[in-house]
Amino acid sequence: MPFRWDAGRDVMLLAVRLTPKASADRLQAIAQDAQGARHLKIQVTAVPEDGKANKALIKLLSKALKCPKTSLSIVSGTTDRTKVIALSGERARLEDSLRAVLEGL
Repeated sequence: MPFRWDAGRDVMLLAVRLTPKASADRLQAIAQDAQGARHLKIQVTAVPEDGKANKALIKLLSKALKCPKTSLSIVSGTTDRTKVIALSGERARLEDSLRAVLEGL
């Protein structure tokens, strides 16, 4: 899975590969990079300028996971396509929501 629980910060960390300027906002698939690390491929229509693509990413994930945008934050990769998103909230609910989304891909 492209996520893991960080007990030290009490958050779930989600690895993401973002493609801006796409034809639609969508969660695409789980993919693997050359090093074998898994990530969730996501496309957004927003351009990668002034944080617009990052805001669209947070909005899309928030909607898909049915959680408030304030519970999501980018912890690494703000200017890169590869990002790590921190999701705060109840562990069981977050895992269930994310698994449901991933199974639907």
